[in-house]
Amino acid sequence: MIDETVEEIEEMQTHSSSTVAMKAAKALRALTDREFPTVEEYLRTLERNSNALRRANPSHASLHTTQLEIVEAVTDADPDDVAAAKRLTGEAIDAVVDEVEYAKDRAAARAADLIADDDTLLTHDFSSTVLTAIDDALESGHSFEVYTTESRPRFLGRKMARKLAERDGIDVTLIVDSAAGHYLPECDRVLVGMDCIVADTLYNRVGTYPIATAAEDTGVPMTVVGADAKFVDGAFAFENEFRSPAEVLREPAEGFDVANPAYDATPTSLLDSVVTDEEIREY
Repeated sequence: MIDETVEEIEEMQTHSSSTVAMKAAKALRALTDREFPTVEEYLRTLERNSNALRRANPSHASLHTTQLEIVEAVTDADPDDVAAAKRLTGEAIDAVVDEVEYAKDRAAARAADLIADDDTLLTHDFSSTVLTAIDDALESGHSFEVYTTESRPRFLGRKMARKLAERDGIDVTLIVDSAAGHYLPECDRVLVGMDCIVADTLYNRVGTYPIATAAEDTGVPMTVVGADAKFVDGAFAFENEFRSPAEVLREPAEGFDVANPAYDATPTSLLDSVVTDEEIREY
């Protein structure tokens, strides 16, 4: 299960960073079903598999921090035997999953209140927290028109459009990324998720920065929603991921290179607000 989860994360079969963190945490539970001769061997295996999960996407702050939290919770307790180590692992996994789910739901609830007076939104990428925020607003009786970018090259926004289209009270229009500036004057707000914020920089799916720049120029407020734990310090060094050129161009590139960065950097000065489970930060 752990190897399958590593492969799934590497291939971006799961898009939302909070969902990735929870899946990776749950994958470690497979270790509690194996036999180990000593507690030392169990702890080494736990750390080795956790490192493999973290390396599957080194740009995911939530993945990085939750995996460290689980490993440290077990190793710092200095378990006397394998059974105790397994019990501690299960407890740490449950705590991390509960923590991520709570933060996601609380941040979404705050964002739902913020977008209550908006009629038209623009989203980019797929974010389960953004989806939950819109669901919360819908349950309160609101309705929206939503422009959703395709989020190329993996077309992550298409999943967002399909999910939104299943909801009553939403009119969804899927647009290519480069059309965002064309439709922004019709929008009341840009609403996106986040991978992490380090110092004064938001790291999110590539394409976020040009949308933020266009939103600033057209006077449309841009709100980012996510867990407060995604504000990270020097303990996490963001590392962009450069993915396969085949995601951009199926045929071989002859005489030119193909670059495929997964994320870009957006100055927080371009944002109107960041909504987390703890607070709303205004910029």
